[in-house]
Amino acid sequence: MSLSAASCIRAALLTADPREKVFATREVARNWRLGRLAFAFDVEMPDRPAWPDAPELLPPNRMPKRGKGGSERARIALWHALCHIEFVAIDLALDMAGRFGAEMGEEFVSDFLGVAADEAMHFALLERKLRSLGSFYGELPAHGGLWEAAENTRHDVAARLAVVPMVLEARGLDVTPGTLARVRAQGDEGGARILERILSDEIRHVSAGTKHFTACCAKSMKSPEIHWKELVNCHFRGTVKPPFNDSARSAAGLSLSFYGELAS
Repeated sequence: MSLSAASCIRAALLTADPREKVFATREVARNWRLGRLAFAFDVEMPDRPAWPDAPELLPPNRMPKRGKGGSERARIALWHALCHIEFVAIDLALDMAGRFGAEMGEEFVSDFLGVAADEAMHFALLERKLRSLGSFYGELPAHGGLWEAAENTRHDVAARLAVVPMVLEARGLDVTPGTLARVRAQGDEGGARILERILSDEIRHVSAGTKHFTACCAKSMKSPEIHWKELVNCHFRGTVKPPFNDSARSAAGLSLSFYGELAS
């Protein structure tokens, strides 16, 4: 008898150790892809995933400044922050698949378990990079508000899609090229290759979110652009602001008709 997809996703979400979470996430994604898990959503997702004791999670206004330039302290702070973003992104993708999979169908589960596996791989690459600099994930405090988007949208798949892939991950498309340029200017080609890989994968992630959001809107006979703005205004506490990586957003199916008006 096959294990249910939901039970395996829940187990990965409730794995606190970062390396074990990476392994559990890649395992559930592989078993789903190979047809070893039943399309069954017989258990609920946790309100909050399990996380390690470190890093200490702080509100944004209490986060220490990273420092400027290419100092060792600033470099470690940058890679640690990126590591934390990808760690939380694993749980965001797992929760997307587990919480809304029954409602949205098998293609949705496949897409977001694939996203989760990508995020786990990104975290592993970044964590290895951090260790090469003599640091480790958990050594510094980290942004404590990244899970807030999941909490605010836990009852509405359209809202979750609007905010997580189409705002938060799309923001990654905007800022990564600048980070990549700075890392390359420091002569760090290994770091640059990691960021190039992440940027390429994130285009696909935003594309998956946009595709399923548009499908949700088609079912409810709503304009995707108008409904996206409504949901972002309701559920996202930050602001959608330029500069935008219009070419990467367009490649992900997120056209200017979605975000141009909000930004202005």
